[in-house]
Amino acid sequence: MSKKYELTPETQKENGKTLYRIKALRDFGDVKAGDLGGWVESESNLDHVGDCWVFDNAEVSGDAWLSGDARVYGNAQVYGDARVFGNARVYGNAQVYGDARVYGDAWLSGDAWVYGNAQVYGDARVFGNAQVYGDARVYKKSHTITFSGFGSLARTTTAFKTEASFHISCGCFKGTLEEFRAAISETHGDNKFGREYKLIAYLIELHFSEE
Repeated sequence: MSKKYELTPETQKENGKTLYRIKALRDFGDVKAGDLGGWVESESNLDHVGDCWVFDNAEVSGDAWLSGDARVYGNAQVYGDARVFGNARVYGNAQVYGDARVYGDAWLSGDAWVYGNAQVYGDARVFGNAQVYGDARVYKKSHTITFSGFGSLARTTTAFKTEASFHISCGCFKGTLEEFRAAISETHGDNKFGREYKLIAYLIELHFSEE
C-alpha cells in the first residue's frame, strides 16, 4: 500500500527533538489528501496502514508508535516507548509515555497521564487530572475513579485497577489503600480534610470490593 502521509518542511523543537508536521497524501477515514496533521519525530511514529492519525498540535515522538485506527488530538503527547492502537483516542493535554499501552476502544482525555507499564484498553475512560501508572490494568469504565477538589490544595485523587488489586494517586502520594489511610492520618489527622479523605478512602475500598 502507498504511503498515506509525508513529513513536511515545517518543524518545531520539543525537548531537544525535531518534530515534523505531517501532511496526508491520500484520503482515509475522515482525513482528506492535503490535510495537515500534527507532529511526529519520524515515520517510525505513525503507521501508513489503517486510519490512525495525529491531529491538531498533538505529538508522537521517541520510539512511540501509533497504529490501527487510533487517533491523537489537541495538544496530546505520546512518547517514550508508548503504543496507542486499535480504536483508542487520546485528547486534550493528555500524555501517554514510558512503556504504556492504550488500545481497544479506550479514551484518554483532559490532563490525564498514563505511563510506566500501565495498560488502558477495552472501553476504559481516563480523564481530568487522573494519573494511571505502574502495573495498571484498566479495561472497564469502572476501573478508574477520580475525586477532584478535595484537601487543602484541592487535589485530584485517582484510584485504578492493577493486576493484583488497586492503587491510589493523590498529588505526590502514590500507594496502596493502607498507605493512603496512613498518609491521611499523618498529614491531616481528624480535621476537615482528613475526614474528607477518609470518606474517599472508604468509597474507593467499597467500589473496588464490588469489582
